[in-house]
Amino acid sequence: MTSAERTMKAPRVSRATTLWALLYTGFGLACVLSGTPVLQRGGGPAAAVAGWAVVAVGVLATAVSAAVARYGPRPALRALLWALCGLAGTLAFSLLMDVITLLLGQGVDNGAATANKALAAVGAVLLAATARSDRRPAGTAVRAPSSAPRPVQLTALAGTLAFVPYAAMKLVWASGGTFAGITGAQMLAVSERNGASGIFLTLESWGLDPTALLAALGVFLLWGLVRPWGQAFPRWTPYLRGRRVPRWLPLAPALLGAATLAPYGVVGVGYLALVTADVVTMRRGDFHSPDDALLVAWIGITAFAVHGIALTIAARSYWLRTVRPKSCEAN
Repeated sequence: MTSAERTMKAPRVSRATTLWALLYTGFGLACVLSGTPVLQRGGGPAAAVAGWAVVAVGVLATAVSAAVARYGPRPALRALLWALCGLAGTLAFSLLMDVITLLLGQGVDNGAATANKALAAVGAVLLAATARSDRRPAGTAVRAPSSAPRPVQLTALAGTLAFVPYAAMKLVWASGGTFAGITGAQMLAVSERNGASGIFLTLESWGLDPTALLAALGVFLLWGLVRPWGQAFPRWTPYLRGRRVPRWLPLAPALLGAATLAPYGVVGVGYLALVTADVVTMRRGDFHSPDDALLVAWIGITAFAVHGIALTIAARSYWLRTVRPKSCEAN
């Protein structure tokens, strides 16, 4: 790609990234000046440091994206963009949990922290897009819908099967059964005591566990990333047949889920391994014994870890299969 082509394409996304960076900087300054914590509930020195960290990311992103708009994504600028993308992704950690909480009609603990995660997630996407803004030469076409390689599909299968014990456990409780020494009625009372929303409690009373339903959506998303129908509307949609799915539609929730579930699950598995080896102790919480709590934790955390890793691999495969250009001549 010539320098003229690069300067024509790069500003489109880099300008959007610059606007986001300015907004993020302003958000961080407002939180610092008002004493609002952006990464935790309480205030104090740690909250101020976190606020200034947000400001620093915003200022640096503003400078780098403005430089890209002027000079194009040169190697040094591209490296800075990827580094900032990683920082923004770190700041967006656990946004998925907040989204799930809001979908279930419950309030979040800290509105400013949730807003920070949402802004950081948008920034991570824009920074990544800016870093790749000259990767696709002019005069190319997007590949036709295709399946992921067999190893990626096997990973998706593992991510699906990992949720089977979790969904079964949740549905046992939702249907009034007993698992790990606790009945469905007791679990419903625990949810109500912990501030579960009316939507959550209503679904539970109908025998539908909301988290099991969300797990089913996660599995649907996972297979949409590895099968051709995830790139185009399937044949059984007569009015939309042949329409291409916008790339961001599956990638946005996939990247959000991967960035949350994979690290949460991997760290959780490490912690549970230490508990199982009697290196650290685990509180029983609402269960009758620590062993019951450990059993439930293993089922849940393993599902998050395997599904999160599978989602990461599937999202990368989808990204490459839909971004890599295919020459018009080849079509």
